[in-house]
Amino acid sequence: MAFKPVLLWTDLLLFVLVSAALLMVFHVRRHPPLREAWRKVGQRAAGMASMTVLLAFLAVGLLDSIHFRPVLRPVEGQTRTEAVYSSEVLSVLDALLAPLRLQTEKTYSAPFALRLYQRETVETADGGQARDYPRLVYGGRHLAEGEAVAPDLSSRVGAILWRAGLPILGVMCCITLIVGRRGQGSFPQAALDVLGGRATLAWRAALVSGALIALVVAAAYELAPLYHVLGTDKVGQDVLYLSLKSVRTALIIGTITTLVMLPFAVALGIAAGYLGGLVDDAIQYLYTVLNAIPGVLLIAAAVLMMQVVIDTHPHWFETAAQRSDARLLALCFILGITSWTGLCRLLRGETLKLRELEYVQAARAFGASTPTILRRHILPNVMHIVLIALVMDFSGLVLAEAVLSYVGIGVDPTTISFGTMINMARAELAREPMVWWSLASAFAFMFVLVLAANLFADVVRDAFDPRR
Repeated sequence: MAFKPVLLWTDLLLFVLVSAALLMVFHVRRHPPLREAWRKVGQRAAGMASMTVLLAFLAVGLLDSIHFRPVLRPVEGQTRTEAVYSSEVLSVLDALLAPLRLQTEKTYSAPFALRLYQRETVETADGGQARDYPRLVYGGRHLAEGEAVAPDLSSRVGAILWRAGLPILGVMCCITLIVGRRGQGSFPQAALDVLGGRATLAWRAALVSGALIALVVAAAYELAPLYHVLGTDKVGQDVLYLSLKSVRTALIIGTITTLVMLPFAVALGIAAGYLGGLVDDAIQYLYTVLNAIPGVLLIAAAVLMMQVVIDTHPHWFETAAQRSDARLLALCFILGITSWTGLCRLLRGETLKLRELEYVQAARAFGASTPTILRRHILPNVMHIVLIALVMDFSGLVLAEAVLSYVGIGVDPTTISFGTMINMARAELAREPMVWWSLASAFAFMFVLVLAANLFADVVRDAFDPRR
């Protein structure tokens, strides 16, 4: 084989979560109340737009979660009886972004620049030496000496629009066919309904968001192999490549940490609110003690202890990627164990109210067991809080990773993340001229991801809140 598949623990957990989400879709389709609630989410323009953006980020994260080790080519004249694989673990996203990954410069360069950002000693045509900005090796190499960037960019606008318009037109036709078939209408009428915002779901908002995403992707596809669109960092790596690689880390931190936190919060919160008494006192004491400990100190101590375990057992890991993945997984578990208290308190308060309502009192009077009441009457009526808290906690955890990596207790330094990008860029903000693009790129990607998650959480809250 030309490659050897590699399955990291975080890859496995991420695909398990995606499979669980797909199973939930089938579950929702079979239950009219849930289907109606999610239809309300789809009827809101903010819900469809934010869902489209989140799906785009998810696609990038999944492509970066399919890992493999490429086979090494034999040296000329050497014969092999079996394949030898590289120790470097790559992903499908790495293969798709090979030009960005391999075309590294010497050091910093600004977005769309043709020369390095700092002066160096270069040889002149007459054999002397001078201080000048050297020409980049890859950025703008298709341009002749003295040729400007602006005319080249303007000449490629048509190709960008064509590459972006074709997939959007295809998606538009598919949505129109679906809307026309469900509404028993003609294709032109269905197209007018979609574009006019008169369809059952807010397809127009999804199309507008998809068009913007397609335009950005088309521009990157057209220009990234020719220029460093977002510049390069201190060691010459393309910042656009680093930003896209950071998406997977953010998704892993937000989703797997939530998976770890959820059982603690739901089980303990409902038990404390419904059972009361000694159980309630013990659970309150537990999360009060955890909240009394400074979160950063608790996380730092746990991360440093886990790092000692990883350093003293190097034989556990075959590659550096598996070692980095172990620290990332450990960070997810540590964040999950230390961040369940807020949701637990919310669920306890809601359960205290629900247990006094008439239908719960009637179930208890008819002799229903405590597990049955918790499963059929309490848990379904607190799920809207769980859904809202999960999406909101996702945003907070993405930001928490950036802060933890900034102070040096986050992911492994070899793991690309928004936090490591900010950490590497902080020392360059005080220099003159300032290197701003690494920080700006990490901020822009994090801002779009967190904003989409927050908007989606707001729409889900409105749709699932029983009081609305």
